[in-house]
Amino acid sequence: MDGAFDDRDGKIWMDGQMVEWRDAKVHILTHALHYASSVFEGERAYNGKIFLGHEHSKRLHFSAGELDFEIPYTVEEIDAAKDAVLKANGFTDAYVRAVAWRGAGQDMGVASARNPVHLAIAAWSWGNYYGDAKMKGAKLDIAKWKRPSPETIPVHAKAAGLYMICTTSKHAAEAKGCSDALFMDYRGYVAEATGANIFFVKDGEVHTPLPDCFLNGLTRQTVIKLLKEKGVTVHERHIKPEEMEGFEQCWLTGTAAEVTPVGQIGDYTFEVGALTRDIAETYEKLVRS
Repeated sequence: MDGAFDDRDGKIWMDGQMVEWRDAKVHILTHALHYASSVFEGERAYNGKIFLGHEHSKRLHFSAGELDFEIPYTVEEIDAAKDAVLKANGFTDAYVRAVAWRGAGQDMGVASARNPVHLAIAAWSWGNYYGDAKMKGAKLDIAKWKRPSPETIPVHAKAAGLYMICTTSKHAAEAKGCSDALFMDYRGYVAEATGANIFFVKDGEVHTPLPDCFLNGLTRQTVIKLLKEKGVTVHERHIKPEEMEGFEQCWLTGTAAEVTPVGQIGDYTFEVGALTRDIAETYEKLVRS
């Protein structure tokens, strides 16, 4: 599927109805457009089945609650709608996007309790998120922005507003010829990329930032479980930026990124080593099993 995202063939599930892709529209005074009252999930379907689809639907509900609104569909109804979207578009392997938001209503200020909540689900074909970096290793810039304190934002929600600095940071990275950007957190520790969690390897052991101020990704959790099943020691801890000089391998995890090796972050370089390749292959087998 090519072309602009508002001008494609296909079906989108919207508020309980399957509508033509080009007809899935919202009003200009939609609250989410002005005040970021929106949450979403990115998911992948493999061989006709969404990997961890139920867990994604549950997290969508959780995120909405963190933004003080309630999605008018149950987790099970969301699961069924996602499956219906895949079938309606004839997809077996696809990226699935569920998004819930406060729409246009009686309120058009910061408060929006009287406005209706909407839900839409779309799916499209999407290859490697980082292109050929999936094989060669991504190159990351270091973002000027930092992941904020949990006292300032709902850091564990997958909320649209939290991605504002991700967009600006990824644009800056791409302008430098990089695939993505790495954030530090508000304390200066290594945090995550703009849409993926990060892992490092040293002396056969894995180190990954403690997700105490950013999203604990479902792919991150899956990869940690796979590593432990292989007998690999995993340290979830605060990582100082200067420690990157001593790490040998690095990879990113995320629903879109899957498991993508990293070859460079700023001035630090990493090999696309055996453990990186092994966990990428293991993850690929799991999602297609």
